[in-house]
Amino acid sequence: MADTTFNWRSFLTRWSEEWADACDPDDALTDEEEAAQRARWLGFAPASGARIEALEERLGCRLPPSYQTFLEVSDGWRNAGGFVGLLAGTGNARWYEDEDGFGEEFRSHLGEQPSPEELAEAGMWSRALQLDVESDSTYVLMDPQAVSGDGEWAVYCYHVWACGPPERYASFREFMEGMYHQFHYLRAGSPGFINATTRALDAVVEEAWYAALGGEYERAEAALVEPDAFGRPRAKALLGQLRLLLKEGASYSMGFGLSAEVQAQEIPPAPVTGSAGGRHSTVHSPAVGPLWTKAAPFRYTTPGAFGVAVEEAWELARWGDTDAAWSTLLAALPSWQPLDPTHLAPVGLLRDSLLGPLVTAERGRELLAVPRGPRAMTSPRPAAKTLDPGGLAWLADWEPQGLRLSEGYRFVLVEATEPAELPARLGADADTVLHEPMTDWDADQLVHGRGESSTYDDRPLVAVGRAAQRWSFAFDGAARAFDANRFVSPAAAASRGTRAVAVWSTPAGQHRPSSAFHLSVAENGEELYAFTVDGPEVVRSGAVPPALDPEPALAGRAGESRALEAIAAEFGVSLPRFALTSPDCRLHRFTTRSWTRPPGPGETYMVVRWG
Repeated sequence: MADTTFNWRSFLTRWSEEWADACDPDDALTDEEEAAQRARWLGFAPASGARIEALEERLGCRLPPSYQTFLEVSDGWRNAGGFVGLLAGTGNARWYEDEDGFGEEFRSHLGEQPSPEELAEAGMWSRALQLDVESDSTYVLMDPQAVSGDGEWAVYCYHVWACGPPERYASFREFMEGMYHQFHYLRAGSPGFINATTRALDAVVEEAWYAALGGEYERAEAALVEPDAFGRPRAKALLGQLRLLLKEGASYSMGFGLSAEVQAQEIPPAPVTGSAGGRHSTVHSPAVGPLWTKAAPFRYTTPGAFGVAVEEAWELARWGDTDAAWSTLLAALPSWQPLDPTHLAPVGLLRDSLLGPLVTAERGRELLAVPRGPRAMTSPRPAAKTLDPGGLAWLADWEPQGLRLSEGYRFVLVEATEPAELPARLGADADTVLHEPMTDWDADQLVHGRGESSTYDDRPLVAVGRAAQRWSFAFDGAARAFDANRFVSPAAAASRGTRAVAVWSTPAGQHRPSSAFHLSVAENGEELYAFTVDGPEVVRSGAVPPALDPEPALAGRAGESRALEAIAAEFGVSLPRFALTSPDCRLHRFTTRSWTRPPGPGETYMVVRWG
């Protein structure tokens, strides 16, 4: 059955004329190519019905529909894309029979349970019809056993010099359309490469840009796919920004279409790889870890009212209030303006050391859905979605990476105190400094860099931030196992002139037969009350308020959750889950005084030094 749904003559004529117009006078053309340029035709004369029948008789099978109808228009083809100089017609199409041993090579790399696709690729070499006649180490093979419902054979294109398996096309027609795209792609960067096709594609890109600015990012992304396949530079720049914010894939190429002005503002120099001059930008997003390198902390800036909001959001995020920071950014987003037509969103936010981790894939969609710049709207928009549950109860269910990795957690809350003031209240000594915002990984390296660890001295490196409007917190998410005999609450020292609350929770595990939970509250340097639940034992001191009384004894996660809810309600406090649990979030940190007393007479301890 012939393929009558596609106009091969029109398609091949357009391709030929665009190729002829794109030839540079300095190009080294062969005699045949010069003749093709003059004739404005890359093909040959049509194959007669007799020639097609003779080929089918020689091969012993019927040709797939799209290849047959192609031959009826041109008996072969020159310059199919960038790496195939001549495609076979009726006279030189032949069975490949794996003459170069690629099938054996692919079979040797099959795993114990190869997929149907891998088996097809490995077996294709011995049965395929070879269509490449002249090429740059490129094979074009049609598989007679990979047949679709309409009789088309799958086409495999394999570049010897490329890594990975052959590229698969559903039919010969799809392969030729792909080679036409490749022809455009390889010439897209040339200023003089302009024709009816490029003008039509660029009009689609312009419309997609306005759609994206209007919040219709899904429509914009779908519209940009074809211009990107044709290599239109602006399409690649815009699509790269969309996919960067949507977190689609592991790397995002901006191509050559991103202007120098946008690159200077949005794309950092250090994490970018590409051509000389930095014009070709590829942003890498590893499967784990932050989007940008840990070694180069960066603070994003941008002009105008949105730039002011970025500064406000940065101040909020540095103290853990990531939900408020995101709401601030989203509220100001309509005021954001693109620098030029290659710019569609403030993607530079993603490389900001503090604000970048806030932009999850869901929030990327949320950002892109807001009309902005010339498409900003004054109508009300949905409020930003929160990622923090509020309160403290979430700590009872906190299991990083699905496992309770640490011995537990502990924190100190101080009323009427700014986070930056906590080192003066809780610091290990008078010289304690507040470190610049860092991730948990950075904090681990800093602790390891101390070069010493003691079994009695317990001075954690804590993250700090705001726990509520009038409270600040110091939090340690990798606490040692609680030891009631040696514990010294930091609440009293932290409460000079105010109130302070200390909490320590340790689950049952390798170092403890039962869980433990401690609460102590102090004011003006004196402990008001405290309790410790250690398995079935409850120890109280002072007048514990009824709302906080641990009876019935705390048992398991449910009891711990109830205790945390009561503490949050009693003091009106909350800890930011996202900032404290996201591996890429950065918070200020400092080293506290020891949470355990010095060793007493006759007590032994061990000090380990390294480095």
